[in-house]
Amino acid sequence: MLMDKRPEYSYADVTAFLFGSLPMYQKIGKVAYKPDLNTALAFDAYFKSPHRRYKTIHVAGTNGKGSVSHILASVLQSAGYKVGLFTSPHLKDFRERIKVNGALISEEEVIHFVSKHEAEIKALSPSFFEMTSALALEYFARQHVDIAVIETGMGGRLDSTNIIRPVLSVITNVGMDHTEHLGDTLEAIAGEKAGIIKPDVPVLIGEWHRKTAPVFDRIAREKHAALYYADHLLRVLHAEQRGDLQHFSLVADGNLFPFEVAADLRGRYQQINIVTALAAVNILGGRFSKIRRPLLSISDDALAHGLSHVVAQTGLRGRWEIIAERPLIICDTGHNAHGFRETMPQLQSLPYRRLHFIFGVMQDKDIDSILPLLPVDAYYYFTQADLPRAMDARQLAERCIEYGLQGQVVQTVPNALKVARGNALPNDVVFVGGSTFVVAEAL
Repeated sequence: MLMDKRPEYSYADVTAFLFGSLPMYQKIGKVAYKPDLNTALAFDAYFKSPHRRYKTIHVAGTNGKGSVSHILASVLQSAGYKVGLFTSPHLKDFRERIKVNGALISEEEVIHFVSKHEAEIKALSPSFFEMTSALALEYFARQHVDIAVIETGMGGRLDSTNIIRPVLSVITNVGMDHTEHLGDTLEAIAGEKAGIIKPDVPVLIGEWHRKTAPVFDRIAREKHAALYYADHLLRVLHAEQRGDLQHFSLVADGNLFPFEVAADLRGRYQQINIVTALAAVNILGGRFSKIRRPLLSISDDALAHGLSHVVAQTGLRGRWEIIAERPLIICDTGHNAHGFRETMPQLQSLPYRRLHFIFGVMQDKDIDSILPLLPVDAYYYFTQADLPRAMDARQLAERCIEYGLQGQVVQTVPNALKVARGNALPNDVVFVGGSTFVVAEAL
């Protein structure tokens, strides 16, 4: 354990302990998953339920929950609130997971938490995510935040964040991912995500689906939770990219939304995330609401400012992020079939001489649902992130060949990016994707 080393620790010591000693899903997969809330509840009792000292918004979903969480945090910050934001995974630095008004938790705070509470950590033997969740909830209380946006790690019902009682629950959508834990049908997965619905707490579903709606309708009814579907409240009439901002004209309740929305998020798939976040903001502010009084005060000016400054105010990265222009290099963290159905049409609509695709996945992904969605006209660089959970690049190449995807094996992500840059001409496009961790190493 950390305490066996020396009485004072560095940030490197602490993160080495966190990454090396606590079971971490992103590294080793399902053996790090605990199907209960016992450890989370024990931490909660030890810290005297810190999340009860501030309001929370709970966000779950197969895709888009990270973007929606960042959008909500940015809007709330623009409205003058002190906002905590807990998301996962991180791309470059552990501290990205825990922010207050866009500022990362300090190295000193991480050191303080682990060293001060090491005995309890040792006694409870938490997973990496259980400990990180406890750190976030306790830190937000000590920072005296007004409200915290809390993203689930996986699922909802048994996620270690599911000890909070939020003012609003948000479920962005349901897709086939993490089926070994959440179930192998959309209905089963919806049931797990619906586990974040709390009695008498309003719940917003981002996307209505005929198979999942009956599940959400039933559970919301049983818990007397006011239920909304974002795509029934709002729809995008027109969207276009102008410079660094994506502009949206929307219809709300059959009428044109009061103003054109502009967001600093590029991917077309952000449309549904914008709609979900907008619906959440308007429910919280009393518009579209079955609640007698607004839960929060959010002006149209704050909404507009927050949407157009999501990246600047929260540090959101890896969502259709352009890291070079000639050749155009795009990184996107979409990592399942649901995500690729959204990103591939936009990618293939771009003008390019040749498409270069740096591609790596995790071993537990259902790649047979992903590979048919990938462009056969691209040249692939089959690679793997530096994690035990990553699928071997050669094995991935063999599977891809079965689907007509051609290219070469480059064992590491940095080398794959280097080789692709060397092969690409100025009017080519290089896309980096397949896994959050591949994107993290590219960035």
